[in-house]
Amino acid sequence: MSLLDLRGVTAIYGASQALFGVDLTIAEGEVVALMGRNGMGKSTTIKVICRLLKNPEGEVRFDGQDIRGLPAHRAARLGLGLVPEGRRCFTNLTVYENLYASARPGDWDFDRVHALFPRLQERSDQMAGSLSGGEQQMLALGRALMTNPRLLILDEATEGLAPVVRQEIWAAIGKLKETGDLSILVVDKTLSELRQIADHVVILERGTSVWHGTMGELTHDLRDRYLGV
Repeated sequence: MSLLDLRGVTAIYGASQALFGVDLTIAEGEVVALMGRNGMGKSTTIKVICRLLKNPEGEVRFDGQDIRGLPAHRAARLGLGLVPEGRRCFTNLTVYENLYASARPGDWDFDRVHALFPRLQERSDQMAGSLSGGEQQMLALGRALMTNPRLLILDEATEGLAPVVRQEIWAAIGKLKETGDLSILVVDKTLSELRQIADHVVILERGTSVWHGTMGELTHDLRDRYLGV
């Protein structure tokens, strides 16, 4: 059975329809890349999964359970961990307090997060708002892991970061995949890095799933048609 299963999902912002039929499946331990040009519905799909956008049509199942009617906090407790676009750390709290606030029982604790991102241990007493952009991204990822999720969702986790820091983040994601403990849904535009970690790819076009397959099956023609500028 799939861990996450979306079938024919449609969603509306006010009077505007944003999703017109999204199909997405993630198995236990699988890494899926959700791709598409800007404005094609990727972040909206994540909001539907995390219950940040109400009343979608279609099927939204997590571990076999219909979660469409759940509030966001109850969906999160089932095992959904979100690293949102823009990081959104609690800037008026320290690094330690950010991690502590999201901690839930499980294998991911301070020691394990610090092993993945040693810089967070070095900055434990520092206010999150004073961190660099890359350090805030590490904190956002560590904070999500402290919830001990079954599905980790990364929305543009490396956008706007310096190349060296981007590589650190991608290396950490690679280590997460190697553990086999997590399923991961990642939204990003960087094909070279995604090719190293993604088991499958789903492409959205105007709020609709238009292609799915492996990274090796994503031909130049498909990339030009659905991902090109």
